[in-house]
Amino acid sequence: MKKFNIRKVLDGLTASSSSSSAAASPPSGSRENDMIQETLQSEHFQLCKTLRHGFPYQPSSMAFDPVQKILAIGTQNGALRLFGRAGVECYCQHESGSAVIQLEFLVNEGALVSALADDSIHLWNLRQKIPAILHSLKFNRERITFCHLPFQSKWLYVGTERGNIHIVNVESFTLSGYVIMWNKAIELSSKSHPGPVVHISDNPMDEGKLLIGFECGIVVLWDLKSKKADYRYNYDEAIHSVAWHHEGKQFVCSHSDGTLTTWNVRIPAKPAQIITPHGKQPKDGKKPEPCKPILKVEYKTTRVGEPFMILCGGLSYDTVGRRACLTVMHGKSTAVLEMDYSIVDFLTLCETPYPNDFQEPYAVVVLLEKDLVVIDLAQIGYPIFENPYPLSIHESPVTCCEYYADCPAEIIPALYSVGSKQKRQGFSKKEWPISGGNWGQGTLSFSEIIVTGHADGSIKFWDSSALMLQVLYKLKTAKVFEKPRSKEEKSTTDIVDEDPFAIQILSWCPESRVLCVAGVSAHVIVYRFSKQEVTTEEVQLLEVRMQCELNEVESPEGGGEQASAVSTPGTSSSPQTSLPQSHPSTSSNNSSDGLRDNVPCLKVRSSPLKQSPGYQVELLIQLVWVSGEPPQQITSLAVNSAYGLVAFGNGNGLAVVDYLQKTLLLNMSTAELYGSTDPHHRQPRSPRKARQPSAGFCDGNDASATPEERCKSPTSDCVVAVGSGSPCNSDEDSKHKFIDRVMSKSKRISKTVANDFAKISRKINMIADQKDERRVRRHCSLPIKKQQSCVKEMKRKHAASFRETSLCDLNARDNSFSRSRSSSVTSIDRESREVVSSLYFCDSLSKKSETLAVPSLWVGTSLGGMMAITLSVPSTPEQRMQQPVAVSFCGSVVRLKGGILRMAQLDASGTLLPHVYEPWYEPNAPEEEREPPRRRRPTSPPSSQENQDCQYIVVCSEKQAKVVALPSQNFIYEHNITEASFVLRADVVTMTSGVGLACFCANGHIMTLSLPSLRPLLDVNYLPLTDMRIARTFCFSNQGQAMYLTSPTEIQRITYSQETCDNLQEMLGELFTPVETPEAPNRGFFKGLFGGGAQSLDREDLFGEVTAGKASRSLAQHIPGPGGMEGMKGAASGVVGELARARIALDERGQKLGELEERTAAMMSSADSFSKHAHDIMLKYKDKKWYQL
Repeated sequence: MKKFNIRKVLDGLTASSSSSSAAASPPSGSRENDMIQETLQSEHFQLCKTLRHGFPYQPSSMAFDPVQKILAIGTQNGALRLFGRAGVECYCQHESGSAVIQLEFLVNEGALVSALADDSIHLWNLRQKIPAILHSLKFNRERITFCHLPFQSKWLYVGTERGNIHIVNVESFTLSGYVIMWNKAIELSSKSHPGPVVHISDNPMDEGKLLIGFECGIVVLWDLKSKKADYRYNYDEAIHSVAWHHEGKQFVCSHSDGTLTTWNVRIPAKPAQIITPHGKQPKDGKKPEPCKPILKVEYKTTRVGEPFMILCGGLSYDTVGRRACLTVMHGKSTAVLEMDYSIVDFLTLCETPYPNDFQEPYAVVVLLEKDLVVIDLAQIGYPIFENPYPLSIHESPVTCCEYYADCPAEIIPALYSVGSKQKRQGFSKKEWPISGGNWGQGTLSFSEIIVTGHADGSIKFWDSSALMLQVLYKLKTAKVFEKPRSKEEKSTTDIVDEDPFAIQILSWCPESRVLCVAGVSAHVIVYRFSKQEVTTEEVQLLEVRMQCELNEVESPEGGGEQASAVSTPGTSSSPQTSLPQSHPSTSSNNSSDGLRDNVPCLKVRSSPLKQSPGYQVELLIQLVWVSGEPPQQITSLAVNSAYGLVAFGNGNGLAVVDYLQKTLLLNMSTAELYGSTDPHHRQPRSPRKARQPSAGFCDGNDASATPEERCKSPTSDCVVAVGSGSPCNSDEDSKHKFIDRVMSKSKRISKTVANDFAKISRKINMIADQKDERRVRRHCSLPIKKQQSCVKEMKRKHAASFRETSLCDLNARDNSFSRSRSSSVTSIDRESREVVSSLYFCDSLSKKSETLAVPSLWVGTSLGGMMAITLSVPSTPEQRMQQPVAVSFCGSVVRLKGGILRMAQLDASGTLLPHVYEPWYEPNAPEEEREPPRRRRPTSPPSSQENQDCQYIVVCSEKQAKVVALPSQNFIYEHNITEASFVLRADVVTMTSGVGLACFCANGHIMTLSLPSLRPLLDVNYLPLTDMRIARTFCFSNQGQAMYLTSPTEIQRITYSQETCDNLQEMLGELFTPVETPEAPNRGFFKGLFGGGAQSLDREDLFGEVTAGKASRSLAQHIPGPGGMEGMKGAASGVVGELARARIALDERGQKLGELEERTAAMMSSADSFSKHAHDIMLKYKDKKWYQL
């Protein structure tokens, strides 16, 4: 039973009643920080969205403006994405969130009509950089099923589920009184309802004739002037789509049985042709077998050659499992193009926007469920265009991402140079046909890179500079592993059922180009960047056995108070080429009872690995199974190129690996990292009898392996590992009493456990004073032989204390074990385990006695503890490769509420200290050409005088943030970020005006705090946490940039910088650009003479209020937007656009005036000529008699 602690309750009440503002520190610390002048103020912050990248999630409709060359895509959640040329993108959102069922452009007018599933239609103004809704119309009594907007018309036809057609004026967004009722369109003798309207289009050669398709299979040609049906065409199968021939004499219908029917307009009795493109034609002349429905068909003609008929669907029912196909029928040839995903919609791009001219199709845009494909119709084989948009973010599901703003400028060209060699071949040689819009005028002065990790183990680097997104390089981490060929060959050691190679955590140093990734299968891979191709015969592998007892962790008394920093002696390891086994019995894959042991989750590739230029494997680290227990997934990761170290932690503890020497330096549980400063009351868990052998985790040969030994680094045979605290009292009397009590208790222990004591006494090394600690550090830097002799000498010197400590420690374990033996708390144990949640490498003053900054590793845990570990890294490159890195522990430094999320370091002036790194060099260059590595330290290495702080450590947890002065370890500032919620992501960021702490909370608040005073500068309720995807992918970066994955396929970028918000309008691209509409096709002399050309219609006279009257007010509700059509025409879209439009208008006016002047001059010349001829005739016949004529 858990003890009730009244002190914790009082502490909780005290914390809740305290203010959440920054708390003052001790007077000495306050005086020091009063001198720090903070330049970051609240006016430097403002939050707004910038751009959304990626493929539109769950697309539902598509439209294309053939003059502006802009593509619009609507989605099922009411989003609207517009695409122009590469880098010109725009995102809009309908407030209702209903699915977009259809889109219609006002061609070359800078406007778009959207029809939604909630029976509303909206008019969007695209003449401004951020489109806005001008008008909305909500239908109340009928459901919208289809819309049609003729070219250069302001009247929109709206078909409904009841079979009626209403007409909307898109300028005023009002309904016309002209209505086509379904009962007047069909034959009077028909007794059944024709169903919803599925198609509306006007005859290309006669605007007064409207073709209406009903779902049941009836097609009606309606005369708008006479308000009656001219022809009715009946077919037994349901209709899905209709397409006209450009001459207006024929049209094609697609049906639900996979057939295409071609009808002559003037012969409604039967189809002129019936074909089943994918049906098997029986030899006896019978009707072919039915196929799947043809969802859409388009009929496009060419001036030279056969017409194109393009359709989707219609496959035979026996093609089970076949992928979606697009069929292109051109003359006698039929091409079936398989797609990777199901087809949502497709559009044929043509040379002319006029429907009554030869269409001349040149491309097909295919909107798939998860991709956008554009097919070139002009080249043999129908190749696809290379897509310039960043639509492949979701090629494999994104599992993690990081955002690096203000990164080195040379890293982007380096990644692009190696990534350009990965591009696929076989694309169309023509330019991307969707080329509308213009880029923005303003740009950002810094480089930005987004790195995404994916479920298939791939990593993508994206150039996100200047509000664009372009893939630079793709790395496949799964290449280092063997892939099972089938499910039967799947390894039984996998800890995840799907996506065993998925990336979980990324740690990247752009300056040194060192990349470290952690996967879900408890593996870590270190990569180094190289411009040369190499072949690795065998991947360098290091197996790590991380194991410790699951402990119940009780919160320490005085949870939020500072823990004293007591230095504990350090550990080190010798350089080894492979991981030695800490237990001789675990060399096999199974323990004595058949449990998996010392087996990694994934099998490493055995064949040579060809590594292309780019990121190449330096070291693979795998956690192994321990006596039937799978390894815990990695929760934190950090890499440092200057030290050559990588650190990672999980629920079992912390491991530090030297990736240069390929050795394991440290492998300890969190409790051991605390040493005597452990603030938690831990109790060993109940053992799992089904998984734990009778003799501990080992067989009879080495049954003495205690939990302490199993938690140690496997290289600890040459390590002097000491805990500074001991249950034994320094007083001799109490020590003897304690030993007597242990000896009496040990009589009840079995002989096997007694043998354990003897072996433990030979392995655990206890040092009592600081003098021995210094001796340990000297010992760790000696050669291996001298280290071994030193270990023997120290063992002899402290033999008595070794035995006492071992007995004391095991006595405590025995007591707790007997208390918890009867309870089953496995799930509780797992939840209460303390996890390493954050890691940070830096040069710091980790101990109170230090005056010079030394390499250190800061460790943060999920229970709010932060500990420091100092590292003794050899100074010269030669020594670095020959001598081991020594490790010593400084104990707990600070404690916070909630898990530690982020740690950073400031200098005495409050400036963020950059991380230590080694500049990049070519690792595969010859020895004589290779530059010696140069360790890059901060500009001014800090040093401390007596009783003077010169560093500040910033620590942020899920609940609060603290600033601690070093080396005194005094609290300077403290701020409770949230009480009711918790922080999901925190980053220390650099702005133009200073340094701040940015936080994103689970309640949707985005906050920024000044440093080091932790003053609140920004607090905006931006985005409530509705999906764990947001929590997993949200990240801040420098210069006020942030991002998150708003859907499985889209990245949303935001800014919290006032400067970026002010310049956003200039940086955004323009969708609408002034373009002159192409001339209408020439009718020709004979068509103009005999009336064979296109017939126009005065729709204003026909549908206007004067003729048609007013529509019923209850039919639809008009919702005005920010402005009418006048507002749309006059909306500012930038000075450049306005000047360009004015210039074109002036040119057009001047051209018309010039034409008028020419016509006037021609008429005057003709008149003069006529006058002259008339005068000559008059003179000729003036004096002649009538009989002389």
